[in-house]
This record gives sequence, structure tokens and C-alpha cells, in this order.
Amino acid sequence: MKNIIPPNNIKLRGSITIPADKSISHRALMLASIAKGKSVVNNFSNGKDPLSTLSVCKNLGVNIEIKENNTVIVNSYGHFSAPKSILDCGNSGSTMRMMAGILAGQNFNSVLTGDESLCKRPMKRIIEPLSLMGANISAVGYKAPINITGANLHGIQYSSKISSAQVKSCILLAGLFAQGVTTFKEPALSRNHTELMMKYMDADITTNGTSSIIRKSELTPRTINVVGDISSAAFFMTAALIVPGSDIIIKNVGLNPTRTGIIDVILQMGGDIEILDKRVESGEPVGDIRVKYSNLKACVIQGDIIPRLIDELPVIAVLATQAEGSTTVKNAEDLRNKETDRIFAIVHELKKLGADIKDTPDGFIVNGKTTLKGGTATETYNDHRLAMSLYTAGLICQKEILINNFDWVKISFPEFETLMNSLM
Repeated sequence: MKNIIPPNNIKLRGSITIPADKSISHRALMLASIAKGKSVVNNFSNGKDPLSTLSVCKNLGVNIEIKENNTVIVNSYGHFSAPKSILDCGNSGSTMRMMAGILAGQNFNSVLTGDESLCKRPMKRIIEPLSLMGANISAVGYKAPINITGANLHGIQYSSKISSAQVKSCILLAGLFAQGVTTFKEPALSRNHTELMMKYMDADITTNGTSSIIRKSELTPRTINVVGDISSAAFFMTAALIVPGSDIIIKNVGLNPTRTGIIDVILQMGGDIEILDKRVESGEPVGDIRVKYSNLKACVIQGDIIPRLIDELPVIAVLATQAEGSTTVKNAEDLRNKETDRIFAIVHELKKLGADIKDTPDGFIVNGKTTLKGGTATETYNDHRLAMSLYTAGLICQKEILINNFDWVKISFPEFETLMNSLM
């Protein structure tokens, strides 16, 4: 548990360097593990989820060393070996869904499992397209554990009903081992880290709008510099926008256009935000972000932008409590299929703090500007993003709040509280 006691006359000032992007860290390690030779991954995330991917890759016979400053050295024969035990993905849906794509085309059998939370999350969305590719894959009720019998895969043309980077990545990774051409089309463009990194490592992949086309490929080992995680930066952006007198710079933040929906929303709300020192690292755009306290106005968030900020919606709900007018979020029903039902969770917990918020089947409506009172205990539902969203809300509550099971932040961002305190 964690007590958040709002300091008197708090202002957030200074600069921080945000930790490595979790999504890119997963992909860097997976692709390096199947690229024959030596790859170096700099600034690898030390969150529990990427470490689950590291553990799974080691279990599959890859030689991986962790050096100083979160540098990971990967020496690979260009393929995985049969695991000696069940592959434990912990709480990481990214690990489970993407690794399933790679393992489906191997010449050995494997089982993917995870913690209680992960074993409740939907896997039909990957099992169905993998089966169409010829994969021999099964799971009771389409929930983990997932049993995979190695098979020869063939390419397919697949139109997904949902925009999901994990599903897309799963099928594209399977396409690396499939005969013929694999085409994946989604309703709106989800994060494209997999496509960019595959291209950076010389895979035969092309993209056209919301379609990605891949052919069987061998990857070239590379040095990969992982940029900072914009999903982690979102909590600091929100805090600076709602805490009066704040002015901060967040360094080394990934600015991939498929992930910058949070910035677009902030600009739409009238937030004072500026991008500095734009550059490219290992195929990914990156820069520094300056954010100042702002008088915010409500907006409508819906449609194609949703996949670009799906993980940031809980903290956007906090931001909306301090915006004048009614902020409406629509088309975000997949938020109910995350570590928990995030729509229910954020609405229920922010109501405890005094927010005027209600849920809808595919999102929520927030009426602001509202004074958050606090003085109560809140729950994280074992969800790291909810824990950090509540902490951010706690900074402007009139009274202290208690966050139960706050340690779940270690899943993605163990440095979160230390960095926040450094700005006070």
C-alpha cells in the first residue's frame, strides 16, 4: 500500500529521463533472439514484463547477458531450442501473445502460461489467425495456458476486427517462419514498433496504410537503442498539467506517431506542451517534452486515435477531471480486456476521490473541472497503470489517499515514485 499526502504548495519543476519503452524492449529482445549472431540492446527496460520476455527467451536456449546501464547482449544461433520447462510469461500479455506467433512455426512443442491475471485474458484473438496459418495451438476456453505443437505455417491474408499491436505483432512474427506472403490488415493503425524494428533488422516487410505484408525472412543482428516510454511519460505530463506552477522537461521520449495520441489530446485540451530536440534512434523517432501547468478544456476522444492512446486512457481520465466541460471517451471497449476492466476500475476509484465520472459500454464521461477531495482508500486491481493514475490524482487531492497494492507499479515502472519525488 501507499499513502499519498499532497505537499503544501507543491510545484513540479526540473527535468527527468524517462525509463525505456516496455513495448520496444519486448520486441528488441525477441527479434534479437532469432537473429543469427550478436545483437546489443541498449537501455533495456527493467520492468517485470520485459524481464518475463527475457526469462522466456533464455528458457528457449538463447545466450543473454545483462551488463551495466541496462545493456543486454544477445548471442543467438538464429533460432530457438525446445524449452526445458513451461514458459512463464508472468503478467505480460505482450510476452504471451507475441511469443505465441514465433513458437507456432518452430519444430518443437511448448506451453505458455502466466499469473492468475494473465490466465484470464482473451487469447482467441491470436489463436484463430494462427490456426488459419496452420498452427497447432489450443487453450481451454481460449485462455492460458496455451499449448503449441510446432507446425509448418503458410501465409494468409487476415483482416482483424480490432486494432491491436499485440495481435498484429503475433501474426507478423509468425509470418517470419511461414511459406508465402502474410498480410495483416486492421481497422485503424495500432503501434507499429514491430514493423519498424523488423525493417531495421532487414526483414522482407512492407506497410501500406493499415496493412502490413511480410514474407519469410532471416533477420540481421543489430545494435538497438531503446527510446523512453511515452506511456510512462504520460503520468508526468498529466501531473505537470494539473499541478499549479509546474514546468518540467521529460527527456528521451519515444515519439512514434502510433503512440502520440496522448500529446494530441493534450493539445486539443489546450495544454502547454512543446517537443524539443527531435531525432531518430534505431528507426524510432524520439525527443524531449516540455510541459507546463495549463487551464484545460474538455474534448471528445474517439475513433482512430483510440489505439494510439489505449494505455494512457486511465490517466487521461485524471486529466479530464481538471478540464472545463464534459470530456467523453468512446470506442475504447478493449480497455475492458486489459490487466483488469480499466473502464470500471478508473471510474469506480476516481468517484471515491470526488470526480464526476460515469462509465459507458465503450468508455467514460468526465465532467470537470472538479476538486478532488481524497481522504479515502483506493484499489489498484493489481493493475500498474491504475496505480500510477491514482498516484497522479493524489497529487491534487485536498486530503491524503491510500493506494492499496501500489507495488504493482513495478510491472512497468519501478522508478516511478523516485522520479516523481525528484521533481517536487
